[in-house]
Amino acid sequence: MGMFNNRKRWRVPAGVEPTALDRRVMAMESRGALVPKRTLIRTPEQIEGIKRSGVINTAILDLVGEKIHAGMSTLEIDELVHNYTIEHGAIPATLGYEGYPKSVCTSINEVVCHGIPSAKEILKEGDIINVDCTTILDGYYADASRMFVIGETTPRKQKLVDVAKECLEIGMEAAKPFGFVGDIGNAIERHAHKNGFSVVRDLCGHGVGLKFHDDPEVLHYGKKGTGMLLVPGMVFTIEPMINMGTWKVFIDSADGWTVITEDELPSAQWEHTFLMTETGLEILTH
Repeated sequence: MGMFNNRKRWRVPAGVEPTALDRRVMAMESRGALVPKRTLIRTPEQIEGIKRSGVINTAILDLVGEKIHAGMSTLEIDELVHNYTIEHGAIPATLGYEGYPKSVCTSINEVVCHGIPSAKEILKEGDIINVDCTTILDGYYADASRMFVIGETTPRKQKLVDVAKECLEIGMEAAKPFGFVGDIGNAIERHAHKNGFSVVRDLCGHGVGLKFHDDPEVLHYGKKGTGMLLVPGMVFTIEPMINMGTWKVFIDSADGWTVITEDELPSAQWEHTFLMTETGLEILTH
């Protein structure tokens, strides 16, 4: 299991009687497990808020799926996302986040993630594109992305898109209550490698819900039984970035955001926001 040699993270507030969950987590922490802070366990009210945000986030990606086509600019995608979000009383989380200039990320072909929408970037037949959207509603965050294939693409690129989705699903299945984050990454990495693809190591999934990025860091590679303990009530993303060639990437110096594969071969990614329950993961961004 993941080892952690710092002060105790799981703290029951003074005067509060420890629950069965508290006792189980504290027992695992005493045996050396890296456990989350107790504050990462979401209340039923918080979970409902995240779900409501997820409904809007899902509807946005559904709208993109209906409208996306060859000849469309990625700026038009951004306008769709921005307008729908605002019209439904929500906020696009990426807009202005650490200086990011748009309301969505649009990443085509060899762009792994964080592609910035542009009027000059026109979709063409055979492109594969990841549209990554994060919504804030009443202070609650939901984060998801989908791949879209423009018309027909090559068999190899189609397989990449399909395997990336399978990696997300396999990672979801590997995530069990009181398992570890490493279980997720191990399952994803094995499936990607089995199909001749690689897994990006420089970016990862993350806790989400009350803010954009939180614990745990969800690596998409690694060993079983390592990383943070997965406790019911945690909310986080799984978002494997799967490359056709090398797993190595670089950031475009021209904008400081766009992440590109080092060999400039295609990449694909799918993402959901999940709630860990007592029986497994629940998808909050259908």
